[in-house]
Amino acid sequence: MGEKNQQKNQQNNQQKGQQKTQDVTQLQKVRREKLAELQAAGNDPFVIVKYDQTHHTAQIRDNYDEFEGKDVSIAGRMMFKRVMGKASFCNIQDRDGRIQVYVARDEIGEEAYKGFKKMDIGDILGVKGFVFKTKTGEISVHAKELTLLSKSLTPLPEKYHGLEDTDTRYRQRYVDLIMSDTSRDVFIKRSKIIAGIRRFLAERDFMEVETPMLVSNAGGAAARPFETHFNALDEDFKLRISLELYLKRLIIGGLERVYEIGRVFRNEGLDTRHNPEFTLMELYQAYTDYHGMMDLTEDMYRFLAQEVCGSTTITYNGTEIDLGKPFRRLTMVDAIKEETGIDFDKVTTDEEAKKLADERHIEYEARHKKGDIVNLFFDEFCEDKMIQPTFIMDHPIEISPLTKKKPDDPTKVERFELYINGWEMCNAYSELNDPIDQRERFAAQDALAEQGDEEAQHTDEDFLYAMEIGMPPTGGIGYGIDRLTMLLTDSAAIRDVLLFPTMRRKKQ
Repeated sequence: MGEKNQQKNQQNNQQKGQQKTQDVTQLQKVRREKLAELQAAGNDPFVIVKYDQTHHTAQIRDNYDEFEGKDVSIAGRMMFKRVMGKASFCNIQDRDGRIQVYVARDEIGEEAYKGFKKMDIGDILGVKGFVFKTKTGEISVHAKELTLLSKSLTPLPEKYHGLEDTDTRYRQRYVDLIMSDTSRDVFIKRSKIIAGIRRFLAERDFMEVETPMLVSNAGGAAARPFETHFNALDEDFKLRISLELYLKRLIIGGLERVYEIGRVFRNEGLDTRHNPEFTLMELYQAYTDYHGMMDLTEDMYRFLAQEVCGSTTITYNGTEIDLGKPFRRLTMVDAIKEETGIDFDKVTTDEEAKKLADERHIEYEARHKKGDIVNLFFDEFCEDKMIQPTFIMDHPIEISPLTKKKPDDPTKVERFELYINGWEMCNAYSELNDPIDQRERFAAQDALAEQGDEEAQHTDEDFLYAMEIGMPPTGGIGYGIDRLTMLLTDSAAIRDVLLFPTMRRKKQ
């Protein structure tokens, strides 16, 4: 019986889908006929090249006392229409939201009113009129003149359902933005986050720069690159996986405080927190270290939360996160010790570390050393516990090829990652500025690449030459803008904060 019911439900859904397609096709036919009628009458909306839009809806709603009785000119998409004899109402949606428009036959004229009654939900209109409140107290525009600026030939989804299918929301973001106030708010906040970062850094004398996306050697991170071919030079190039090595060249060049916000590309899988192309912000500051980067990061996160959310206390998926308190600072070894009781500072050999991994059922590769095992332990037992803001410091040297060693413990480096909500939010170093040490670490990475590690970095001779010119002590940090936006907008998946996420090609 269960199988028969399932088959019946599938057939019903299929029939509903076919019926919906037929309905849409019929509505499209009707709308095209309306367009042809307009064009035949010399009223083709698509020949209009501009419209004098003097105000947006939020300006009018937020400053009603200033606008009451005054003429305005607004433009946007009609999202609702109710015709009532000689007078009607519609809602116009622009960039900022919606406002009601009162349309009276005696005000705009009989022919214009007939034209309005034939307009469809989704049409883009220009409205000139004066601002007033209806008897129910709703701020509205009393239309004196209507102009059809664009004819919508395909109907929008039903008002109360919007785009229910997640895949369609991502593929048809333009429809999602029309139908969902929540989605539109996420991307408005994303823009505010980026603008806020720029303002925050400008006040601290950082200089924004741009560096190449097409590179011969994709370095600065552990990731597999995308590869492409440049026809003009008949050479293979890679898409950058990081911003680091070129920004450090600028520090060497004497610019002292630089940052870039840009797309980077990593040939990796898709999940709720990863997309193969994403936005990264990296900054480098001469004459400071990773402690200076911690202070800057803490200040920036508080600033952005206040700017975007209006408070330093935010909520993600029902959990309150306090960005106003001092962020906790904890070494990676101490974090593991808190969760497992194991003190890796007392583990002296790779074999001993691997034995501990075997006992805790941690998978590792034959090439892995003690530092790699430490990192695997942290990922398994600690990462998801870091809900409140926590700086995890002093990583093993094996997983940090571009970082300065700790003077009192050369098995570790001056590095931190910020964790919030169990997510890695940023990665920062006291940057390695010893070219001899850097060459040795590149050689170790080359060896890993020869063993089949597709994420290992390769020796970059030009970068080493730049380091030999002389690089000052420097602090550096990288922020994933997409994950930061997820946090500050309470979004469940990275695709919810990317306007056009990477998708598998849809079968026709």
